[in-house]
Amino acid sequence: MSNNMGKKQWFVVQTLSNQEKKVREAILSQLQLSDSIPVFEVEIPTEKVSEVRNGKKTVTMRKLFPGYILINMALYDENDCIDDNVWYFIRNIQGVIGFVGGSDNPTPLSDAEVADLFRQSGSEEQIKPKIAYEVGEVVRIKSGAFENFEGTIDEVDNERGKLKLMVSIFGRSTPVELEFWQVDREI
Repeated sequence: MSNNMGKKQWFVVQTLSNQEKKVREAILSQLQLSDSIPVFEVEIPTEKVSEVRNGKKTVTMRKLFPGYILINMALYDENDCIDDNVWYFIRNIQGVIGFVGGSDNPTPLSDAEVADLFRQSGSEEQIKPKIAYEVGEVVRIKSGAFENFEGTIDEVDNERGKLKLMVSIFGRSTPVELEFWQVDREI
């Protein structure tokens, strides 16, 4: 590492759509060629989401901020001037659009913002449903015996990926249990 390193700070860098992983890998591989660039970490904030389809629960990773990555680096030197080596190193990576928070003098994230971002993406146990439904919400049934009927959500079971709807059939409110994928939000 260079001996006149500035302060390590987190910055947000905008990338081309769906290029976050390629940009991250390109930065990491370029760092292996040159250890004098003070870039320490490159992260893509993600969260685990679950979806139940045909009775099978699947867990996938979803990007919290598509098109953006977080980079921990010493972009500014001790005199608060941009280190041109770091600046051009990041800007010249294929897929990078630019820094967020000012193109000439990017603003680093505050410690509170960084902590909040990693709290959102870091909790392993907390798996969110891919689509979150709420009691009282009106949805349209898109599959099954009651296709094209509307129903009001009475219960939500995120663990099993099921909803209990109250559907009006011949003027009577009837409970119907469906999986998340069998309904669409009303617009």
